Amino acid sequence: MSGYSHQSGFTLVEVLIALAIVGIALAAGMRALGLSVDGTRALQQRTLALQAVENRVAELRLSREMPAPGRRFQPCPQGGLDFVCEQVFADTINANFRLVTVRARLGAGPVLGELNGLLSVLP
Repeated sequence: MSGYSHQSGFTLVEVLIALAIVGIALAAGMRALGLSVDGTRALQQRTLALQAVENRVAELRLSREMPAPGRRFQPCPQGGLDFVCEQVFADTINANFRLVTVRARLGAGPVLGELNGLLSVLP
């Protein structure tokens, strides 16, 4: 009889190497998933900011007021987020129109949405 037998299977080193490869692949997958979630959150914030500035410009047009030139800040919440809308009013060549720029931010953060438009008291 031979004292040396052949057993089929994996050695401990092979199993450890396979586990290390799987661990690295899972870590890379988790990183990619995290980046995807961050990108989706940023896109949602920008979309809601754009809706907030569109709503604010529509409100200004419907009020048919001619605000004095200058800068104003106003809360403009949208979709559960507390945006702050910066409104900049400027004169135009035609006295019947006023240029308005509305920018939405979350607190003191970067501008997430911006829209330019014209206001008029004319029907």
